[in-house]
Amino acid sequence: CYTECFGMKLLRKRDVPEEKYTNAFLGFGPEDSNFALELTYNYGVDKYDIGAGFGHFAIAHEDVYKLAETIKSSSCCKITREPGPVKGGSTVIAFAPDPDGYMFELIQRGPTPEPLCQVMLRVGELDRSIMFYEKALGMKLLRKKDVPQYKYTIAMMGYAEEDKTTVLELTYNYGVTEYNKGNAYAQVAIGTDDVYKSAEAVELVTKELGGKILRQPGPLPGLNTKITSFLDPDGWKVVLVDHADFLKELH
Repeated sequence: CYTECFGMKLLRKRDVPEEKYTNAFLGFGPEDSNFALELTYNYGVDKYDIGAGFGHFAIAHEDVYKLAETIKSSSCCKITREPGPVKGGSTVIAFAPDPDGYMFELIQRGPTPEPLCQVMLRVGELDRSIMFYEKALGMKLLRKKDVPQYKYTIAMMGYAEEDKTTVLELTYNYGVTEYNKGNAYAQVAIGTDDVYKSAEAVELVTKELGGKILRQPGPLPGLNTKITSFLDPDGWKVVLVDHADFLKELH
């Protein structure tokens, strides 16, 4: 589905029989310079609950109408929202779920160095989430848009402009403060130059805004890649990975 319908490349695959899982990493460019999706198969598990909190991943494409036709002609994916302008705007979008039910928004956009352009998560208090990602991870608020006629507000968070990199789209639906997160979507991983300093900064912010450290910084057994992980105030998991260690792991 990801290669045939969405045009991604299989970047690498690893089987870890002692832990009974297999990973596949897919994206539009090398992992050392592009965002990648990590798909995990746990031996013997064929179904997961995606929950109501995860929204979608997004792919930017120069011709969404053409991409939608490619998806329709495939045997593994389908279009659930036909291509056309977004409500109240002019940007052409479409929606296509993968075979496991993960939703992909297809966004018409000019050439971009990062087609895998969004991860959308729903949050219960938008200003708190914006402040958390600014303070804990150094992200910038790129754009905020309130859509009162449909009772939601979005905030785009990231490290560069939306057409240059992958951004986190945080969505607040009026009056909804909690979501069932299911057991399918796992985490976002972000590179850092120093997991120890990053973990200290995150811990300070969790004391102010909520969330908690899940894994203290240190090397992963067997890989020696240093990581730390934590939950944001809504319970979404983030993993910080030592960038230099990750490059060694890749090569």
